[in-house]
Amino acid sequence: MKAKMQSDPAAGSKTRGYFAIGAERISKQLNVGNLIRSAHAFGASFVFTVGAQYSGQEAHADTSKTPLHVPLYHWDSATDMVLPHGCNLVGIELIDGAIDLPSFRHPLQAAYILGPERGALSPEVLARCDHVVKIPTAFCINVAMAGAIVMYDRVRSLGRFAPRPVAAGGPAVELPEHVHGAPKRRR
Repeated sequence: MKAKMQSDPAAGSKTRGYFAIGAERISKQLNVGNLIRSAHAFGASFVFTVGAQYSGQEAHADTSKTPLHVPLYHWDSATDMVLPHGCNLVGIELIDGAIDLPSFRHPLQAAYILGPERGALSPEVLARCDHVVKIPTAFCINVAMAGAIVMYDRVRSLGRFAPRPVAAGGPAVELPEHVHGAPKRRR
């Protein structure tokens, strides 16, 4: 059975707010390509690199041609990063004190930044982060895979989806159509 493709990736996620994802000092062009392709699929508003050795235009793994559909920014350093007003920078790093991803409440406006393939987020980037989150694994995983896990968790937790069934493989319950309430007046 063929899956029906959606023309707008964000329409499938049914999430509010916006997000971006990027990586610091990423050096492998396949990882860049995989990360930005996944970002496009999950409905990212933009993607970025900080101090990258490869640019997204050189990322041959991006078969969806993300830069034609999603803005791609390249900054030389953490101080060069310019994020939209109100956007929270969320570091993804396996360090002590980081919040476990399953316990993290995603901000409505967020830019997620992952560390390099061999190393960690720089102290300069960590200092700019509003939150630092870790994926609860025994050791570090591939940067593109980590990005996909974070984006899936965001879509799953902020999206409007039917609850999971109690029984394994049980039928999904359809969500009722959203009804807008009356305006709320603030004093």
